[in-house]
Amino acid sequence: MTEEYDLLEPDNVEGVGDEWEEIDVSDTAADQVQRQRDREFNEFRERLKNTEQFKVEQSVFDDATLAALYKLVQDGYVEAFGGPISSGKEANVYLALGGEASRGDGSSGDQSHDEVAVKVYRINASDFRDMREYLVGDPRFEELSGDKKRVVLAWTRKEFANLKRAQKAGVRVPDPIAVERNVLVMEFLGTDGDRAPTLDDAHLENPETAFEVVREYMRRLYDVGLVHGDLSEYNIVVHDGELCIIDLGQAVTVHHPNSGEFLTRDCANVAAFFNRQGMDVRGDELEEWIREHADPDK
Repeated sequence: MTEEYDLLEPDNVEGVGDEWEEIDVSDTAADQVQRQRDREFNEFRERLKNTEQFKVEQSVFDDATLAALYKLVQDGYVEAFGGPISSGKEANVYLALGGEASRGDGSSGDQSHDEVAVKVYRINASDFRDMREYLVGDPRFEELSGDKKRVVLAWTRKEFANLKRAQKAGVRVPDPIAVERNVLVMEFLGTDGDRAPTLDDAHLENPETAFEVVREYMRRLYDVGLVHGDLSEYNIVVHDGELCIIDLGQAVTVHHPNSGEFLTRDCANVAAFFNRQGMDVRGDELEEWIREHADPDK
């Protein structure tokens, strides 16, 4: 069978030759705005990369991270960057001057922070597989793949969410301010640029009271379904006369398959520290007390 194909009839166009319809390629307002933003971002990137405190760890600041920092500046959470506070396996923490968005007016119960801590998780972190141990099994991240970037971005948002949950439970933690990709902005715990001492560095005049506070904070975390997962004297700091729990990135929900193991380990670490302070504390008794006095299923 032979099929016939019809041709479309051409439009009647007069004077077809070298004359073409003019196409408008002039700048629009959106083009001008975008070019201005590109220039500002490039200036920001070069200025940040050339500062002494960032030259040491330039591998941390890829373009995606710089774009995240730039957005936090544009959104008013950060005004100026200071020097490094700490450097860990997965992240670096920097001191920064908080922007207008970090200085709440107090009308909604928000806190005002002139100095903030900017925690930058490295996308190329070599220990991202260890991160997965704390993410896989968490119902908040069921669809997480093995992609390194997705793991690190999920970890950053997880720490922000954990800080929010702990804060609502009445646990003293750094006030979480903003999160953008692999960058977390939070309250700086310290004075005049010096970070607050850890429980290990501080001199405890009354270790019994300190233990009761730590125990109660562990109970409150468990009461809202969280287990710190890496709690020790190095993740508790003394700031303005208060004990503060830090580094909640690895904290898991009680639904995590390893939450029981993590709680046992946290209790053993806390008990060992306070035993060195002259107290008689047992990890298994601490864990039993937490489980008896909390109701994570509520």
